[in-house]
Amino acid sequence: MAPGAVALSVARLSALLAALAVAGLTLGPVAAVLVRAGGWGALGPGEVQALRFTLVQALLSAGLSVALAVPVARALARRRFPGRGVLVALMGAPFILPVIVAVLGLIAVFGQNGLVNTALRVLGLPGITIYGIHGVVLAHVFFNLPLAVRLLLQGWLAIPAERFRLAASLGLRPWALFRVLEAPMLLRIAPGAFAVIFVICLSSFAVALTLGGGPRATTVELAIYQAVRFEFDLGRAALLSVIQLGLALTAGLVALRLGAGAGFGAGLDRALPRWDGQGLSARITDALWIGLAALFLLAPLMMVVLRGLGGLALLGPGTWEAAGHSVSVALASTALCLLWALPLSTRGGELVGLAGIALSPLVLGTGLFLILRPYVNPFVLALPVTTLINALVSLPFALRILRPEAEAVRADYTRLAQALGLTPLAWLRLVLLPRLRRPLGFAAGLTAALSIGDLGVIALFADPDRATLPLQVYRLMGSYQMEAAAGAALLLLCLSFGAFWLFDRGGRIHAET
Repeated sequence: MAPGAVALSVARLSALLAALAVAGLTLGPVAAVLVRAGGWGALGPGEVQALRFTLVQALLSAGLSVALAVPVARALARRRFPGRGVLVALMGAPFILPVIVAVLGLIAVFGQNGLVNTALRVLGLPGITIYGIHGVVLAHVFFNLPLAVRLLLQGWLAIPAERFRLAASLGLRPWALFRVLEAPMLLRIAPGAFAVIFVICLSSFAVALTLGGGPRATTVELAIYQAVRFEFDLGRAALLSVIQLGLALTAGLVALRLGAGAGFGAGLDRALPRWDGQGLSARITDALWIGLAALFLLAPLMMVVLRGLGGLALLGPGTWEAAGHSVSVALASTALCLLWALPLSTRGGELVGLAGIALSPLVLGTGLFLILRPYVNPFVLALPVTTLINALVSLPFALRILRPEAEAVRADYTRLAQALGLTPLAWLRLVLLPRLRRPLGFAAGLTAALSIGDLGVIALFADPDRATLPLQVYRLMGSYQMEAAAGAALLLLCLSFGAFWLFDRGGRIHAET
């Protein structure tokens, strides 16, 4: 067999093995849960309430995120000012921000003794509460408003400049311009953004765990955690997981249905200053929306930094050990995720990778523990199981980053590699990896950051000797050691952003050399 044919066969075999591994690690744990449970469970009043609350908070969170993103994205699309690029880049920061860190920052701003309530008391006004549905929706808007802004901003920037030039030549007023150009774009982009955020909010766990405030503010994911952790009712946990999967798939189908429609066609990629927002009122309105969005997103981060500086001195050996666990888990998860992502970076492979987030990570973790329980102590495997689940959950994001570049490399260089008789190792070392350095660095940074900040499966089975840093922050908060929790949160923030920067920067540096 020719070396080129051998390389192609090895690539297909690697993709098949990776697909089997991912499928086995997702379907196997679910089957183990169902076998151990003896079938499906039944929904009680508590689970029905959790389902109702999940739908309400997801609808509110997604609706508010998209609605607030419209004026912010529009302002960013038609304004040019110093620091705009930095501000747009910061819009992506909450996506990799550890949830427990964001919760501490939001409490520092909106909590009982936070900045907002302190100001309200000075003014003699009633305070606000951050717990219950208010806090859950607030936290979800904090995380997802930047995502919605980025999605809508791309839609605005994709409108060809020639369309705006034609609108100017026709003398269209701003409202007519919005109705003719911008509203059709929003009808095409906004449903997809709403569905993505709705699915993210459906699987909310850490936010509801810390800000839920009681049984009336329990999400489906938190109900799964309670069913496994406190009652060990695996049948009910599996049923809730399938219901959550059905809701997510329904949201995706609705988005595809509502978001169908053609774009505005191609343009000449010429930049055109926006003429429709030059009035004084439009400038003030745009500046107000941009300023409020920046304040809402950056104030909690600044409070985490300010309060965490004093708490760094209070960090004990347990916190530093937990930080070491988080780094080790993140590095192992990143390596495993990329090991799967490289052979699966095809259209079919991306569909396989979606299984990692289609089902509840808590159910997947429980199933893995049930499979391994007859052979070893489950608590000993808390960190390895967390590593596997984190790699599975991050795999869809890594594939979305890698697949376009990998398919382009295969299309451009496969025939040349076959003609030269490159071996599989030579193809990987000389062709594929050098041209994927930039997306590999970005995917690795994103995976490492998400893994370091994850508070999911580890909350089910970890003992005090095997805690990760997010779990340690949660435990410090639960014991009312708020200064130490702030210091640990600052450490977690630095590790998360540091890991992302190192991997992403490393990929870009090597790509440029």
